[in-house]
Amino acid sequence: MDITNPTLKPYPAYKDSGVPWLGEIPAHWDVKRQRNIADMLVSNVDKLSVDGEVPVRLCNYVDVYKNDHITERIQFMRATASAAEIDRFRLRLGDVLITKDSESWNDIGVPSLVEYIAEDLVCGYHLALLRPRPNVILGSFLLRAIQSRGVSIQYHVAANGVTRYGLSQNAIKSVLVPVPPLEEQHHIAAFLTHIDHRVNRLIRIKRRMIALLNEQKQAIIHRAVTRGLDPDVRLKPSGVEWLGDVPEHWEVRRLKSLVTEAVAGPYGSSLTKAMYTKQGYRVYGQQQVIPDNFSVGDYYISAEKFAEMIRYHVTPNDVLVSVMGTVGRIAVVPESAEPGIINPRLVRYRPDFNKIRARYVQLAMQASPSQAQLAEGAKGTTMEGLNMQILGRLLILVPPLQEQDAILKNVDLATQQPVSAITRTQREINLIREYRTRLIADMVTGKLDVRGVDLAAYGDEIAGLGEKLAEEDDVGEEDGDPVDQQG
Repeated sequence: MDITNPTLKPYPAYKDSGVPWLGEIPAHWDVKRQRNIADMLVSNVDKLSVDGEVPVRLCNYVDVYKNDHITERIQFMRATASAAEIDRFRLRLGDVLITKDSESWNDIGVPSLVEYIAEDLVCGYHLALLRPRPNVILGSFLLRAIQSRGVSIQYHVAANGVTRYGLSQNAIKSVLVPVPPLEEQHHIAAFLTHIDHRVNRLIRIKRRMIALLNEQKQAIIHRAVTRGLDPDVRLKPSGVEWLGDVPEHWEVRRLKSLVTEAVAGPYGSSLTKAMYTKQGYRVYGQQQVIPDNFSVGDYYISAEKFAEMIRYHVTPNDVLVSVMGTVGRIAVVPESAEPGIINPRLVRYRPDFNKIRARYVQLAMQASPSQAQLAEGAKGTTMEGLNMQILGRLLILVPPLQEQDAILKNVDLATQQPVSAITRTQREINLIREYRTRLIADMVTGKLDVRGVDLAAYGDEIAGLGEKLAEEDDVGEEDGDPVDQQG
């Protein structure tokens, strides 16, 4: 799939960079180690507040990980620091912060550019602060260089650890970065910022489209699980004020009366990340339940650990519910799922198949009445989460089994169009992000020349980018041309 804009051309002359992953670079560019282009500080300011220290706002790991730019819109954490720490780690405009430690190797080296400063705003723990040297590199260009795959992979390779990964100061300083002249750095950074604004606006539009499609899908599900398929069905009072009238022949049952078994995921030290292996029995969690996709994920435990934790195992048609963080998401274990167990963020229900279908449990729990009950229950807990008591009290409208089957079939047909549109739109978003990633790589490694580009006139075609990329991707797959997902 070709996602390079034809109006951008290569530089007129290239030379060998001497770096295998970088290959040729423009003849007038250099390649330098980070120690020669930026000063580095590793913060030791943690989130604790200590009597006698000065109150500060802390730019922490999450702020950097979730934002390309540090701006005043971020709600910074409150903490304290010594006067010396404030003087040393106070942020300056143009600083680049990177994540230095993480539980996952590919979360290492994520950068963010400082665009907002204040007397009390300091760099927090688990971050490294890169301060670009004047007349050598711009922070706005260094941000983009670190975002490119060739540079970021150096952080990933250098990260050490087993259950937690981290970068040494020497590893950070040794990273190689392509360095064009300052004026070109400015042009490249400005070009990519311009593209960012347009891409982000396009993604917001597509996310709103997905939200509307989800509303359409939820309306179909709500109608089916609260009224059924017969518009003339006779109704009766449900006995529950907020539920109103329900079909006369339906029952109102609590979830705990519709299952043969309910098991909360293991807590405490019975399952830790140190116990995970590279292969064996799967450990299922929100990674599968939230997208309702059991083909993803790479957490495993050994056969010995699986035997020890057999009470948490899953079987096809089990209903899994997320109960911590993102709560109230539901998935049914498919026949194709590998043997495994649930993690602490899930509860497993085994439906009584004489009363209810597994997929009907999922539909009923996804409908707005159930989600409202779960949201209200989560508010009343001491932490953000659901417990077995809240879930067990959940009220579900239960039609006869034969009618459940008819409803499931009807919902599948009625939601086919919005589900297909959601899938395609999400695919377009993913391809747009890939376009952005590859464009950054091409710009900061000198594959394309942005000098002389009129930003005001450039990028109007991005409005239809998602559809264009999806069409090209479809053609590539049909022709047997695999899509490069690495960006």
